[in-house]
Amino acid sequence: MAETLNPFEIVQKQIKTACDKLGLEESVYEILKEPEKVLTVSIPVRMDDGSIKTFIGYRSQHSTVLGPAKGGVRFHPDVTMDEVKALSAWMTFKCAVVGIPYGGGKGGVRCNPKELSKSELERLSRGYFRAISPIIGPEKDIPAPDVYTNAQVMAWFMDEFSQLKGYNTPGVVTGKPIVLGGSLGRSEATARGVTFTIREAAKKIGLDLTKATVAIQGFGNAGSVAARLLHELGCKIVAVNDSQGGAYNPDGLDPEAVNEYKKKNKTVKGFPGSKDISGAELLELDVDILVPAALENVITSSNAANIKAKIVGEAANGPTTPEADEILYKKGILVIPDILCNAGGVTVSYFEWVQNLMNFYWTEEEVNNRLEQIMVKAFNEVFDIHEQYSVNMREAAYMLAIKRIAEALKLRGWV
Repeated sequence: MAETLNPFEIVQKQIKTACDKLGLEESVYEILKEPEKVLTVSIPVRMDDGSIKTFIGYRSQHSTVLGPAKGGVRFHPDVTMDEVKALSAWMTFKCAVVGIPYGGGKGGVRCNPKELSKSELERLSRGYFRAISPIIGPEKDIPAPDVYTNAQVMAWFMDEFSQLKGYNTPGVVTGKPIVLGGSLGRSEATARGVTFTIREAAKKIGLDLTKATVAIQGFGNAGSVAARLLHELGCKIVAVNDSQGGAYNPDGLDPEAVNEYKKKNKTVKGFPGSKDISGAELLELDVDILVPAALENVITSSNAANIKAKIVGEAANGPTTPEADEILYKKGILVIPDILCNAGGVTVSYFEWVQNLMNFYWTEEEVNNRLEQIMVKAFNEVFDIHEQYSVNMREAAYMLAIKRIAEALKLRGWV
């Protein structure tokens, strides 16, 4: 039943479970089960043909007890308020897990960016940011890229906000182009964080990465960079796929060569020396490490029993359903949950914001070293709770996050 729940009901269930296992008072759950603030805006946009079309947008701020809200903005035809509320809650826990001083935020505009010209997309982006500007700012809420938004959209957001304020305000968004105050290392941060946590998980279970095989579902930014970084650690990448198809070679694939092939052919399907493989088949391969780096809900109660990997590193958000989680845990598979595994992105977004506020910028090596320290510490803290309470890694991550948030709520007198 829960596999068909909307995402906001799933996150409320996760919060309740963690609160109960930690023995927290009911008031903590009462505060965390709903966002602090949700804004709905209508955005009239003049289209290229002269007509006016109105789009609906949202911004949810789940919790600001640990700091300003932080989270992406997605442009997608299926955006709903419940989705945005759920994603803002997950951002609260993702930030708390890695110990950065942010709460969770998320935004979305219901639109199909593929149907918009660049000028229409710019007018929509500026209109959305103007509409939510009363609740946004470097001290209040710092948006970032998400599905179908990118560094260019962030540049428009930052410029619109700066014009409203009358001065340059780079710290209002992260994920900006480098020339406008973006951080070095940001584009690879999510995959780098995934790689650090997989490396630490391998140590815990005694897996030699130089002999490990890896399958990666989703060869976009996170998946392709994770493939390269894991390959550099000695792993054998045997399968990758994208929305068009897959490439499988039990003798191993060269991630750089696959990446070059994809740039030319827009897909990994047909990579020389490989066999085609479906997304469903890829998930069930007999490999040591599985990295779901594409869509949510790909590991479900119907295929979890067939997963053979020893480690599942969730580069994507929400790739495993609650039922599947239980099955994998009982099978002894170590799942590194999304709110820990892919938190490298928000961590380096935090670094970008810090650099903007200081107006002093770090080298890429400094960024990567700081990221490694945070991800390794967070992984070990989650793993300790996983062992101490005999819970799966996802429950342990939520418990660590909610423990920190509950302490802040009490100290500030909110509960």
